[in-house]
Amino acid sequence: MNTILSLGFILLTGFFSARILHKIKLPAVTAYLLLGIIIGPSLCNFLSTDLLESSGLISNIVLGFIAFTIGQNFLRDTFTRIGKQVLWISLFEASGAWVLVTLLFVFILRQPLYVSLTFGAISAATAPAATVMVIREYNAKGPFTETLLGIVAIDDAWCLIIFAISLAVAKALYIHVDSAYFLLKILLHSLIEIGGAFILGGCFAWLLSKLSKYAHTTEQSLIYLLGFLLLNTGLGMELHLSVLLANMFLGAILVNLDPENFRFFDILKRIDPPLYLIFFVLAGSHLDISVLTKLRLLGIGYLVSRVLGKSVGAWIGGQISHSTTSIKRYMGLGLVPQAGVALGVALIARAEFPEVGGLVLTVIVATTVVYEIVGPVCTKIALQRAGEI
Repeated sequence: MNTILSLGFILLTGFFSARILHKIKLPAVTAYLLLGIIIGPSLCNFLSTDLLESSGLISNIVLGFIAFTIGQNFLRDTFTRIGKQVLWISLFEASGAWVLVTLLFVFILRQPLYVSLTFGAISAATAPAATVMVIREYNAKGPFTETLLGIVAIDDAWCLIIFAISLAVAKALYIHVDSAYFLLKILLHSLIEIGGAFILGGCFAWLLSKLSKYAHTTEQSLIYLLGFLLLNTGLGMELHLSVLLANMFLGAILVNLDPENFRFFDILKRIDPPLYLIFFVLAGSHLDISVLTKLRLLGIGYLVSRVLGKSVGAWIGGQISHSTTSIKRYMGLGLVPQAGVALGVALIARAEFPEVGGLVLTVIVATTVVYEIVGPVCTKIALQRAGEI
């Protein structure tokens, strides 16, 4: 297929695949990933080579959108309302998965430290869409539900920060530089990368908010917003800053400058569904079926240790913040789903580490399919046991 034919094929088959899987209560992202695996090079090979080669461009744009959307959850009033409980639990459940997955991959699965760090950082992410879908479907209400929503709202932000630091250290280990001075330099560079992303996103947020009076109609606002998002993403790449963090900070600072700026997030929702569909299908197409059978231990280890790390971390965070028993016991079960951000950072890892990047992405795509099938069921069980369904 040529590129245009491939795009039309992806959009239509993705649409009908999602409709079919919706009948059996599975999220659309699962349909997109499975479709990508089926039509990708490993199986039917229906996709254009040019489209596959340009997946990096599409990924950077879509990841910028995802990170920008995550930023809206950082409204100052929201943090005042959800309090320290959500912050403590989210910090420890994300860190718990990061630490436990890294240790398992190093000491049990005998993987290089830079590979283990990468898997650990990716494990911190959660899929808010699947969680919100279950809560809406069963009309769950109560303190457990409110805490869960608060955690998934900021969980991916922790993942982006953890990944930025882990990637910097992993790069140093990848090129076989292990002196304390060099590692310190790399850590300092990662902090500069995070700080630079904050400054870049903040400057563009101020400009976007200040000049928004010139965008009167919805169409003008959409063009205006896309211009800023692409500028922020492109300049972040040129300056070797974290594109994900730059766009997250752009969204976070934008909503705190003026509540009226929430309209930009609503406007973006009008065009992002087809882009997300293409992004997930292309992510699924990168799964290498030929090596999948060799990765059973890695996949099982990742699946189990991530859930265990999040459960233990959520319990510790709950203890520190004096949460209720149900929150301490069942919160980890509600955080099983994983999708967008995890796939995005796995694609970045694939580009940064050519020798093992394919292995990382294959494991994450395969486990994401499992998480998106099993995750909503686990969230439902957690809500039931908390007595809020």
